[in-house]
Amino acid sequence: MTNWLEKLINTHLIGLKPYESARRLFSGGNYFLNANESPFTNSYSLNDERLNRYPDCQPQAVVEGYAGYAGVQTNNLIVTRGADEGIELLIRTFCEPGNDKVLICPPTYGMYAISAETCNVGVTSIPLLPDFSLDTDAITKVDDVKLVFVCSPNNPTGTHVDAEQIEILLQHFAGKALVVVDEAYIEFDDSAGWASKLAKFDNLVVLRTLSKAFGLAGLRCGFTLAQPQIIQSLMKVIAPYPVPEPVAQVAAQALSKKGLMTLTQNVTTLKNQRNELEKALQTLPQIQLVGDAKANFVLFRCKQKDELMSYLVDNGMLIRDQSKQVNLANCLRATVSNEKEQTILMDLITQFYQNRSNA
Repeated sequence: MTNWLEKLINTHLIGLKPYESARRLFSGGNYFLNANESPFTNSYSLNDERLNRYPDCQPQAVVEGYAGYAGVQTNNLIVTRGADEGIELLIRTFCEPGNDKVLICPPTYGMYAISAETCNVGVTSIPLLPDFSLDTDAITKVDDVKLVFVCSPNNPTGTHVDAEQIEILLQHFAGKALVVVDEAYIEFDDSAGWASKLAKFDNLVVLRTLSKAFGLAGLRCGFTLAQPQIIQSLMKVIAPYPVPEPVAQVAAQALSKKGLMTLTQNVTTLKNQRNELEKALQTLPQIQLVGDAKANFVLFRCKQKDELMSYLVDNGMLIRDQSKQVNLANCLRATVSNEKEQTILMDLITQFYQNRSNA
């Protein structure tokens, strides 16, 4: 960076390392099992008659469709550019730069911390316990944060956070902080989630998305669910036209009766595929499953992590290295996919170990 530009950039951003998304890490490859995307593509129609006009800030069909799906009132949600924008809006709305903090529980989704750091908001980190449950004893000793981020099912461990633990946090931080439950993978979990508890806890916020189970990662459409007062606060910060017209049209179709039927079918298929992938990995003595499988991915540990990762990449198979995260040494994460791609993945892993044994 040139000297004059270093003087212009915010000082807290100079040393910040951006989030390493799947596309930033690898642009090539033939099989993309590194970003927890759906293998299913669905057909949608597009009406171009309104593309010359600015879109609605909060498109009614999408708001009503998702409110009905989640079982909440329309004033309990805001539509955002993916759940990532929801994270950023919460930080920008409720955290004062240079003074306030958020709390995270690693290993978990990296954007909680990065979004805070880009806003010059501090990050208090309390790692998960060895069984990947929340360390509620340590968390409830904290009183100087504005937001508490909890991912359930958690990325990348695939574990579900017990309701009792989340309720402890909600009670401890009542009147002091918002507890944000990120449910990006909720469709793959058998629990009901926390959307139905909004009326009971006024400091509860739930993040949702169409990126995972709905198979619309390219759409960038997410939802923040909370008490109306919180939603109205977020509306003060959100951009004037956050939901492009094509996004609104496709999202509304995905949330229609037909779209929700497709969602149910695809989720059932992916749960079955998840079980098959777990069984296949368990046949290899060199691999140890880690965490749980409540989402659309499987996390596993192997001593030859670097060599296996390189072998897969060389053969066009992309999965995700999670070994830099807390307590995830030598761990790789593979997205659940269709039968063809999972067969190719397992064939490559098997070939890798056969080649090493024959060397």
